[in-house]
Amino acid sequence: MLDGCVGWPEDFAARYRERGYWQGRTLGSLLRERAKAVPDHTAVVDGARRWTYRQLDDRADRLASGLHGRGITAGDRVLMQLPNVAEFLALSFALFRLGAVPVMALPAHRETEIVHLARLSEATAYVIPDTHLGFDHRVLARTVCAEVPSVRHVLVVGEPEEFTALSAVGAKDDGAPVTEPHPSAVAVLLLSGGTTGIPKLIPRTHDDYAYNAIASAVVAGLDATTRYLVALPIAHNFPLACPGVLGTLHAGGTVVLSPTPSPDDAFQLIERERITVTALVPPLALLWLEAAEWAEFDLGSLELLQVGGSRLKTGTAARIGPMLGCGLQQVFGMAEGLLNYTRLDDPEPLVLETQGRPLAGDDELRIVDADDREVTPGEVGELLVRGPYTLRGYYRAEEHNPTAFTPDGFYRSGDLVRQLPSGHLVVEGRIKDVINRGGEKVPVEEVENLLLSHPAVHDVAIVGIPDEALGERSCACVIAHGPPPTRAGLNSHLTRSGLAAFKLPDEVRMLASFPRTSLGKVNKRALAEQIARSVAR
Repeated sequence: MLDGCVGWPEDFAARYRERGYWQGRTLGSLLRERAKAVPDHTAVVDGARRWTYRQLDDRADRLASGLHGRGITAGDRVLMQLPNVAEFLALSFALFRLGAVPVMALPAHRETEIVHLARLSEATAYVIPDTHLGFDHRVLARTVCAEVPSVRHVLVVGEPEEFTALSAVGAKDDGAPVTEPHPSAVAVLLLSGGTTGIPKLIPRTHDDYAYNAIASAVVAGLDATTRYLVALPIAHNFPLACPGVLGTLHAGGTVVLSPTPSPDDAFQLIERERITVTALVPPLALLWLEAAEWAEFDLGSLELLQVGGSRLKTGTAARIGPMLGCGLQQVFGMAEGLLNYTRLDDPEPLVLETQGRPLAGDDELRIVDADDREVTPGEVGELLVRGPYTLRGYYRAEEHNPTAFTPDGFYRSGDLVRQLPSGHLVVEGRIKDVINRGGEKVPVEEVENLLLSHPAVHDVAIVGIPDEALGERSCACVIAHGPPPTRAGLNSHLTRSGLAAFKLPDEVRMLASFPRTSLGKVNKRALAEQIARSVAR
């Protein structure tokens, strides 16, 4: 383990090895195995570029050797901020084989996040595109170099200016020896997926992340015929390993990279590349459904759409099959570990109304009240989890870890869930997404689901705003579908749906759009602040 990481207790580690979760495989070996088995099969498609498994494997080896020749060695952290380009894959596997640890930043991050991540990880290298979506990352790199002394190398995909072109690293084999890391070593540092604040770093080992990807590939039914579209930012846990890129390559399928998740880009690739599987967050799924009504692309190859990242509302879930012509797999998980999937043979009500059941038999779940007492089966409480691929502590977070984990190693997810007798979870929101209205708790997700069933509501997000008498009052922020509905009309709809009176929104605001995080989630803190400022004015 790297300094600053918390490992599993030895008795748990021994159990996970004995039961086959940890198989002693490195992430670098997953590609190597498949390159030997199907060397000429297409591994990755990036625009006009098509790399076979042999070519990707060779590029990873040469990059690993070239990085080693420049002094980047096992245990070094490398901050990666690349969009969906083929170089991301070659570099990731190079680092996996070298034993250096990629820190997976997102393209949308800017100075605040990147400088923080470089300092926290003590990164020795920073890898960027020259420009992406109009932003010059080389300007940001100069700031990082000035403020973070540990950064010795800046590697650029594209025109490097004063830095080093990534294409020059490993352009030839410099002969530097590379020894693969131990499977229990940290393989990657992922970013926590909260909607606000500076991200924390999540250490994932080769053993646990390989299980994460391989077992997920089985649950999603991936095989050598799979053509997986990376629509979300590739550095995010969902498209990276749930099963994502790593699961697809392990299965011998083909990874197709989309520059953006917009229907304009994605639908064209689905038709041209005969995509069979992809993954989205709920707001993008909603956008795709709207676009499918008028798009003229052939989406007939699409077999499975995974949706995760936040709860998919039941009404939206029910539209996916009829509108996109594919199956739905709901995914509820976290970069910290636990993954839940609806299964491909689940009855339709479970697929539409739940967020799946745990991936591993040794995923241990507790659902507790505010005093950490387990709730009655079927009741709502906070989800706590530990297991063979769930972390035991954030990286270099000694002050935060005691509040994020129980003394016996359960991770406090902050998610409010209830569990059905089948084991499937229904996500009822986040602890912070419960509005305390004069002592009455308003479950935001419940009200949002009912509002979404109103024909004039395209999307909705409910936030709490300060109130002198109640402490908080609820505000429903609505994106209308056609003429905007009135508050009275919405409340009548909610009342007819059987909603308790104290859960009715105190205010309704019509908006054109919601502030969102870089992953497409509604940024509710920013939205609440926006509404509070409006109220103050």
